[in-house]
Amino acid sequence: MADEAKKFLLRLPPRVFDELRRWAEQDMRSINGQIEWLLRQALRARLGHDPDAPAVARKKKA
Repeated sequence: MADEAKKFLLRLPPRVFDELRRWAEQDMRSINGQIEWLLRQALRARLGHDPDAPAVARKKKA
């Protein structure tokens, strides 16, 4: 159960929520899925690798 998704409350201004909802609909994702996708994209840009990639796989690419 270590891989179980963590749950937390996220408060957003109504306009931000509405834009996320529209964007999610265009990409055929749930709002939660859209937020997760955005966060993963930001982490890839920051870390330079997929945040879900095992450490062994990341070392082989380096």
